[in-house]
Amino acid sequence: MRLTQLNGLLAFVTVAERRGFSAAARTLGVSPSALSQAIRNLEARVGVTLLVRTTRSVSLTEAGERLLARSSPSLKEALAAVEEASGASDAVVGRLRLTVPRIAVPLIIEPVLPVLRQRHPQLAIEISVDDRFVDIMAEGHDAGIRLSEAVERDMVVVRISPPFRFVVVGAPSYLKARGRPVVPKDLLGHECIGYRAATSGTLYQWEFERRGRESQVAVRGSLVCNDAELMGRAAVAGLGLAYVSEQVVAEDIEAGRLEVVLEDYAPEVPGLFLYFPSRAQKLPKLRALIDAVRSLSASSSRL
Repeated sequence: MRLTQLNGLLAFVTVAERRGFSAAARTLGVSPSALSQAIRNLEARVGVTLLVRTTRSVSLTEAGERLLARSSPSLKEALAAVEEASGASDAVVGRLRLTVPRIAVPLIIEPVLPVLRQRHPQLAIEISVDDRFVDIMAEGHDAGIRLSEAVERDMVVVRISPPFRFVVVGAPSYLKARGRPVVPKDLLGHECIGYRAATSGTLYQWEFERRGRESQVAVRGSLVCNDAELMGRAAVAGLGLAYVSEQVVAEDIEAGRLEVVLEDYAPEVPGLFLYFPSRAQKLPKLRALIDAVRSLSASSSRL
């Protein structure tokens, strides 16, 4: 097989897995038109149509499905081998692709990005903010950040934040008008700002823990969203009670714009964790990220 065919195969696999030319082009760092031409050249060489393109989507033909099933695992192994070989060098170069939940953006990503850019100017960084459970290998990421229960199996895991609590908060004006819940089931009589889970699409049931006993409440309310910061701002506006991580609303609590209720029932989670495949743990770009996070943590005495 000629080298040009390998390039076309990489283009095909990336488009097939990302289900689109724009996303695949961003992953490979090329233009959509160049990617489209590479696919056309590959189809011309193999003599069959591999992809069906519409204005809104890309789907695989039967021949495309067979080629993807046969070529994708081997191609990924080859790329991994090349990446591991390049990892033998201490140079921090290339592209670091991360998937992170929204909660990690202010806590981890925003403070660590300037440090990484200053220390390693040749490192390109691509961040996908997504609250779904993500298969990092299938979606082309080098690593992910999640709460411990959302980490994929068989991954190397590195703690990058201390434990923290999830709390129920409300504005003083709301609590004055509606009263303070004393036990979790009291929330059924309150206006609660709901959270719709990105992965399942279901409304999240608020979780509580006291003296080793766990409970859940299927809260109700007229406002539902999928962003913790928006939930906090809505609570500040007096639109209802919100269930969020304590760090997200720490400034509002300190300023008196929000008050914590049901504090005795607030559950603590182990924290946020960086995770990645074991074969990637020696890559300089991942070591650089871990070092940057730990240096920030040490300077703030949070870990």
